[in-house]
Amino acid sequence: MKNFCIGLFGCLMLAFSGFSQEQGLEYYLPAGFTHDPGIPSPKSILGFEVGEWHASHDQVAQYFRVLAQTSDRVKLIEYGRTYEKRPLLMLVVTSPQNLRRLDEIKEQRRALRHKPEDANPEDTPFVMYLGHSVHGNEASAIQASIVTAYHFASAEEVGADLENMVLLIDPALNPDGVNRFASWVNSHKSYHLNGDRNNRELNEAWPGGRTNHYWFDLNRDWLPVQHPESRGRIRQIQEWLPNLVLDFHEMGPDATYFFQPGIPSRNNPLTPRKNIELTEKIAEYHARYLDEIGSLYYSRESFDDYYYGKGSTYPDIQGAVGILFEQASSRGHLQENQFGKISFPFTIRNQVRTALSSFEAARNLRLEMNQYMMEFYRQAKSEAGSDSNKAFIFGVNDDKARSYHLADILLHHDIRLYSLEEDIVVNGMPFEAKKSFIIPLDQPQYRLIKSMFETRTEFQDSLFYDVSTWNFPMAFQVNYQALSSRIVNLTNVEEITSEISLPEGSVMGAPGAYAYAFEWTDFYAPKAAYALMGKGYLLRVAHKPFKSQTEVDFGRGTILISKGNADVSDQSFFNDLETIAKDAGITIHAVPSGYTAGVNLGSPSMSVLRQPEIAIVVDRGVSASDAGEMWHLFDQRMDMPVTLVSTDRFSSADLDRYNVIIFPTGSYGILGKTGAEKLKAWTQKGGTLIARGAALNWLVSMELAAFSFVAEEPAQSNALQRPYENLASDRGARVTGGAIFKAKLDNTHPIGYGYSNPDLFVFKTGNQFLTPSKNPYANPLVYTDSPLASGYIHPSNLEKLKSSAVIQVAALGSGRIIGMVDNPNFRAFWFGTNKLFLNAVFFGQTIDGNSAR
Repeated sequence: MKNFCIGLFGCLMLAFSGFSQEQGLEYYLPAGFTHDPGIPSPKSILGFEVGEWHASHDQVAQYFRVLAQTSDRVKLIEYGRTYEKRPLLMLVVTSPQNLRRLDEIKEQRRALRHKPEDANPEDTPFVMYLGHSVHGNEASAIQASIVTAYHFASAEEVGADLENMVLLIDPALNPDGVNRFASWVNSHKSYHLNGDRNNRELNEAWPGGRTNHYWFDLNRDWLPVQHPESRGRIRQIQEWLPNLVLDFHEMGPDATYFFQPGIPSRNNPLTPRKNIELTEKIAEYHARYLDEIGSLYYSRESFDDYYYGKGSTYPDIQGAVGILFEQASSRGHLQENQFGKISFPFTIRNQVRTALSSFEAARNLRLEMNQYMMEFYRQAKSEAGSDSNKAFIFGVNDDKARSYHLADILLHHDIRLYSLEEDIVVNGMPFEAKKSFIIPLDQPQYRLIKSMFETRTEFQDSLFYDVSTWNFPMAFQVNYQALSSRIVNLTNVEEITSEISLPEGSVMGAPGAYAYAFEWTDFYAPKAAYALMGKGYLLRVAHKPFKSQTEVDFGRGTILISKGNADVSDQSFFNDLETIAKDAGITIHAVPSGYTAGVNLGSPSMSVLRQPEIAIVVDRGVSASDAGEMWHLFDQRMDMPVTLVSTDRFSSADLDRYNVIIFPTGSYGILGKTGAEKLKAWTQKGGTLIARGAALNWLVSMELAAFSFVAEEPAQSNALQRPYENLASDRGARVTGGAIFKAKLDNTHPIGYGYSNPDLFVFKTGNQFLTPSKNPYANPLVYTDSPLASGYIHPSNLEKLKSSAVIQVAALGSGRIIGMVDNPNFRAFWFGTNKLFLNAVFFGQTIDGNSAR
């Protein structure tokens, strides 16, 4: 059979008639190119044709290394390692002459941002970044990168164009997910394909290959940069400042091919109109290249450019243009779809063709896009000059870690930042030296800073592909204020010129003290507590304030440390305290006597803590992202081991080895009555059960807890008839895709320990509204009666949200059930509410049963 087809339907007919997976490179690449025979083809290295099997990440990495060794146009950069220690690679492709002056090119490009008045856009090489498979099971992208890299490394006809261009080809933004998926489909592939959707090959096991090691969607992490894949990638983006960023994805098998622009009404208002015009110009090239091979495609009807934390939108706030590509997926090697069948090679070919169309667009628009980037930053400087605010200041006086982590994110995005070197008060709000930071707005990243600090409650459109807000100071629960020029000019600051690190902690006092204590206000206090318990020391939590003889005031949630049954010397004990305090960045104080002011150290208001032995229920029915955020918090931030218990193993597992069991949001019908009864017995014996989101509904259905919810009401309309075309938008407008709300915390409750301010910002997705318990002590966190802080929510949902409960505590025998409607660990960057979740883990055992519903 010949390796060609006429149009989409011709390709599908071939698929029906026993279409071969062994497509040669001529299937993917247009005619008219001469490739250097000295550059090895993919098949010569992989041992199979592209698209015949799913090349794993290590195989793609091997091929990229070969290209770097054999082509004088290519340099390979390793810019990091994943959690599973796979290399993060990027291929630099340009002319041999340019390869010898990459640092000079980077400086030319930095001038477009930092010195637009001195930049020379005509002589500055264009940079195009090609990012593939941020979702590991969207496999046509990484396979297309093999063909694209071969083509640009070896095609004689592109040599002259590369004199003015640099290509950055990242084959896999998510290597761990790519390998997980490739292993699945390859190990279930038959040599005789039929495309049956029931085939095991096309139905991945939980959690699938979409996410990274901790089950995070890395395409939401471009702005928070909480994972090594994102941190390394953003370093490269900020170093190279590409003009055009390509973001290759897949969607459902019954779709066609999407390229941007997206829905016009959903563009972020901070994105200049010129960006959209350039996107539309580039789209004409994609249309022509796909027309040539008869592929169906569309634009402007799906997706959006609102949230700047995605691969196709982050460039839009960087003076560049981001382009999203979405290819209908075969998921495996062949799959039935509404058009017939879709083959893996077919999906790869469309991705290759739009990479080539982007290359032609870049070549023709090089000067215009260089000028656009230069003008983007020139305008940003002008906007900063006319802004009545001249800087932002942020900080937390009782927790260095949250300020540090926010500062670290800002520095990652090439944002100029200063450390506050003196105590100041702004609008009655105190900011302490060494714990606060100032961001001047008069800098190139002015627009990005505004997007990270703004609050917005009015929108052109009521539908969002992702979240509608992402205010970082609210996420970190830090104090922040806008500053005038007068305050900025008079403040003593010091610029941070390199990466910062978490300030080290210390022990105040000497060996042999009566006891030692540290407050729970520091973000890493739970990490220290767990480490100390792991050493065998006795830890207690204070439910009432007290003052030591050294005049140190300790609030609720303070942890008291003594040797307990540990057989160690005073010096060894002290050494352990010093090591743990230093690592966690906390201050531990020696307390010379138990006769403290307020309550004494032997008071019954101090509870002995058990070391948390934690199980998180995972697998079928469970939200992988919710579970992964919990796992990541324990494993990466708090150095706490957890057991991931599969839902199909839960009923046979020995639960008595755990004292905390966590149910992420999800559907738990698989556990059945047997699993529910087992969980009930475990809780009654004194366990702490933490349930999130939809898991609360399952607990109610199994009669384990009596949570109640505001009923979901159908949309009401007095109209006899509404346009059918409005159906999707009318329904979508009622979805709470992600917004920030104000809540009131009882910080005398164990769930509220460590929070000095009872006013919290909570991130909410979804329309689950928890009715407050009639027992007012059972509602430690509730939404205010005027809750909207930033983002979009439908007016009818806002009414339901007002004064509803965020967290509620129930009792079952000697145990406690802590229900959390909203996600305190959202995307690993909501540092401000992590402590609520950790308090449930550490202090749930201490909550008085009389306070539960």
